[in-house]
Amino acid sequence: MYFRFRAALLFLLVLIAGLPAAADETPDRQMPLVSDPNERLAKPDLTSLPRFRVLTTVDFPPFSFVDQTGRLSGFHIDLVREICSELTIEAKCQIQVTPFADLQTALSEGQGEAAAAGIAVTPDLREKFGFSRPYMMIPAWFVQRNSVELEGKAAVALAGRPVGVVAGTAHEAMLKSFFPAVKPTTFPSRDEMLAALKDGKVDAVFSDGLSLPFWTASAAAGGCCRLFDGPYVSEHFLGEGLSLMVRPDVPQLVTAIDYALARLAKEGRLQELYLRYFPNGLF
Repeated sequence: MYFRFRAALLFLLVLIAGLPAAADETPDRQMPLVSDPNERLAKPDLTSLPRFRVLTTVDFPPFSFVDQTGRLSGFHIDLVREICSELTIEAKCQIQVTPFADLQTALSEGQGEAAAAGIAVTPDLREKFGFSRPYMMIPAWFVQRNSVELEGKAAVALAGRPVGVVAGTAHEAMLKSFFPAVKPTTFPSRDEMLAALKDGKVDAVFSDGLSLPFWTASAAAGGCCRLFDGPYVSEHFLGEGLSLMVRPDVPQLVTAIDYALARLAKEGRLQELYLRYFPNGLF
């Protein structure tokens, strides 16, 4: 089974596996890149590749969506175009829209060579497909009510306080593991959790760093709340990160995509994409 890091679940070449990494109260707009600056990858020869079709969706903003002009847009769309440019295969590069539920079948049936759609790596999928190195990982954050006075800017200040979290999620497990001193208050959905935060039923919430910055800056939040003490990343709870999933009979594409991602990171172009689509920051 595979799933997408939508609003429930940076490029990390060295994944952080168990310890929380905290930042200041105000999120850093820079995507932290921890790739080895001395890494040297040979540019692969793709002259024999007839075409490079990348499957994606249209219902996953800001990763992929149809803009006001009817044009397919988003982080994934521009990322694929940058990869194709780095590999000098623009003429062979095609982006095809496929429903998310059909991506695995479409790729298995040869309707594309790769998929860029917020796919999280699982052991089951690794047996069926190839995966590029991660290009982004969605961290976890706290959001607190502005009216709540806390002593200090670290999560330890939430000890003994009610913190909302969606029941049955990786964030609930992560909250209980990393922050055993808080009082988890579970909710059946994200909307109910955020409504409880606005209404003052909890002092803070713990959830994904993709949706929370957008929500705190939106009219829906009404200026009630702000990001607090983060980001937190964990491979154990949040997975390996987002990667391109590649058809198993074209393994050379994994090496090619890895080369392109490393170059994009080194040249700062991956950072530019991040800032373009995540102005409120994830980290």
